[in-house]
Amino acid sequence: MFRERVRTVSGGEVAGILVAVFWAILVSFLAVALARLAQTLRATTKLVADVTDQAVPLLADASQAVRSAQTQIDRVDAIASDVQEVTSNASALSTTVASTFGGPLVKVAAFGYGVRRALGGRKGQDVPARTSGRNVIVGRTVPAARRGKRNNREK
Repeated sequence: MFRERVRTVSGGEVAGILVAVFWAILVSFLAVALARLAQTLRATTKLVADVTDQAVPLLADASQAVRSAQTQIDRVDAIASDVQEVTSNASALSTTVASTFGGPLVKVAAFGYGVRRALGGRKGQDVPARTSGRNVIVGRTVPAARRGKRNNREK
């Protein structure tokens, strides 16, 4: 009636089954890796969109700051050129004043000094002669502190 037929599996069929199992495992791992990669790409896309949304206002603010700084630099440049002009005018004015009043004032001062000296000599006041800046004693210079003491002793 029923005859059982036993079938044996050949080596090629076993190899085919093993290849199919390994292939199924490989496809499963690749599917998991692709799913994670897709998840990472979605997160990256969202991050880039958020950064873009925040960067646009920041760039607008930075642009406004640069424009404001340029305006201030233009103002400072105008002020610096005005200061330079005032400086050159003041220099020209001081040169003019010095050349106009300097010579006559020096002459008046010299005349006044001469008159004082002449009147001082007539009153019998002895005007000490100016000494040189150094006192030489036997070939050496005496320090300024000692010069004062020596001059006081001689009087």
